[in-house]
Amino acid sequence: MRKYYKNGISGLEITNNLNQNCWISIESPTQEDKSFLLNDLQIPEAFYNDIEDIDERPRIEEENGWNLIIIRIPYKSEDPKLPFTTIPLGLIFNSQHFVSVCFHKTEMLDDFIIYTQRKNLTVKDNFDLVLKLLLSSSIWYLKYLKQINQRIKLAEDNLEKSIKNEELQALLELEKCLVFFITSIKANDILFHRIKNLKAEREYFDADLLEDVDIELKQALEMSNIYSNILTGMMDAYASVISNNLNVIMKRLTSVSIILMIPTLIASLYGMNVPNKLENNPNGLLIIVVFSGVIAMIGAYLFKKKNLF
Repeated sequence: MRKYYKNGISGLEITNNLNQNCWISIESPTQEDKSFLLNDLQIPEAFYNDIEDIDERPRIEEENGWNLIIIRIPYKSEDPKLPFTTIPLGLIFNSQHFVSVCFHKTEMLDDFIIYTQRKNLTVKDNFDLVLKLLLSSSIWYLKYLKQINQRIKLAEDNLEKSIKNEELQALLELEKCLVFFITSIKANDILFHRIKNLKAEREYFDADLLEDVDIELKQALEMSNIYSNILTGMMDAYASVISNNLNVIMKRLTSVSIILMIPTLIASLYGMNVPNKLENNPNGLLIIVVFSGVIAMIGAYLFKKKNLF
């Protein structure tokens, strides 16, 4: 899907025409969009292929007058095994055009347009838009981190009732999401400092915007680390609980086996085909049963007193 945006009275507004210095936003590009980028705009095909790679790392480079910046943005996936992940967003621009390419439909870009209209924000130049998109991605990291935290609390509540494999698996999946977030935010932070230190553009940057981006990136990274540490500690705690429960069960089963072994041993001795004083006693069976039961009860009492049963 291809959209064109330009500065308007109240933030960025959509336009139907390709104008100079407008923002061309492309999500889930089709073959027509690819042809438009490579043939009409003459964007280097290597840039397009790099953005298509789901594992592409954030970086900045230049080729044939085009600048390429790749940032990692958060993405809410439909995959139940990986509900949150990160994807590359390619920002390609020169003196005439600014193009953003993402191979997935995201919430961030539409929300960014709405935010500029609500705050009456305009874009001064290409790097100003890059920094604003980087700031928006950091904010969306924080939004998704709150959703991850809610899922952690839900799984924790379920685990308090009963420890099930499904709940532990959910925690493992969320831990994987946090690993992706931490890695991507760190890479975005490195990219931000590289952009910040560009000699040719340094004097044109908005100091307040740079500070906001820096703060939001650090906050997103700190929150990701905090949730990751909490989740790791929780997983270790539940692993200890599971191990302890298993030890308790094995202890009880061992105690029951020992108690049941006492009447079994007595019955085995008196069941031998040898003379004993009870073979002619009409109450012999009852005596053996009562005696075995008493010994078993004494054993059970001793185990209970020692907290082994």
